[in-house]
Amino acid sequence: MSTLFLIRHGQAASYGHGADHLSETGRAQAKKLGEHLVQTDAAFDVVIAGDLLRQQETASIVGEVYAAAGREFPATQIDPRWNEYDAQGVTGALVPVLAAVDAEFAQKVQDFQANIGTGDHNRYFQRMFEVVMAKWVNDAITAPGVEAFSTFHQRVTQARTEITDDPTSRRVAAFTSGGPIGACVQQVMQAPAMMAMEVNWRVRNTSITELLYSRNRLSLDSFNGVPHITDPSLLTFR
Repeated sequence: MSTLFLIRHGQAASYGHGADHLSETGRAQAKKLGEHLVQTDAAFDVVIAGDLLRQQETASIVGEVYAAAGREFPATQIDPRWNEYDAQGVTGALVPVLAAVDAEFAQKVQDFQANIGTGDHNRYFQRMFEVVMAKWVNDAITAPGVEAFSTFHQRVTQARTEITDDPTSRRVAAFTSGGPIGACVQQVMQAPAMMAMEVNWRVRNTSITELLYSRNRLSLDSFNGVPHITDPSLLTFR
């Protein structure tokens, strides 16, 4: 059996402050991850990352920890198919499209806008976000320049399949994001498409999800593990 380790990147900087870079918390999470992997004698034959900086920075910090410990860590191969879906495009472009034809959703948008900067900001955003995401997953709404869910799902499937269809016995680490991890788990569990997003929303920063595979088998061995995060202040979802 071979193993595909799906590793979510560390926490990214807040929007407007270089969101495709790790925050200080994200860098600390990545270092803790590297230390845990070294301490548990984890070895990898292949390391892959999407081409987003937060994914590559997470892999790089882990690699630095390995190097400091005198351990081998393969050079990171870049594959943009492991990139996150365009969440900003979905919310920025699809929200007004849906609001224009759905009065109930338009009210959710107004409620969210009225609570920006308050303690209820995230709660109202999630209410709005879940509705538009369900429409996006079903390819019910589109906008120019926004990747369709079916396209996103297909590219992640192709990237994962190229790894798990390989009969070579090996350990592969893919530094990716919550969306691709959710899609992979949903596929393995043969769950409805919306489950990819439900899983995505629960994926912790720098968590490890393990898929076991061979020529004729693919199974979920563990999900969303963060044994390296012992400080509650470092436990984040966004």
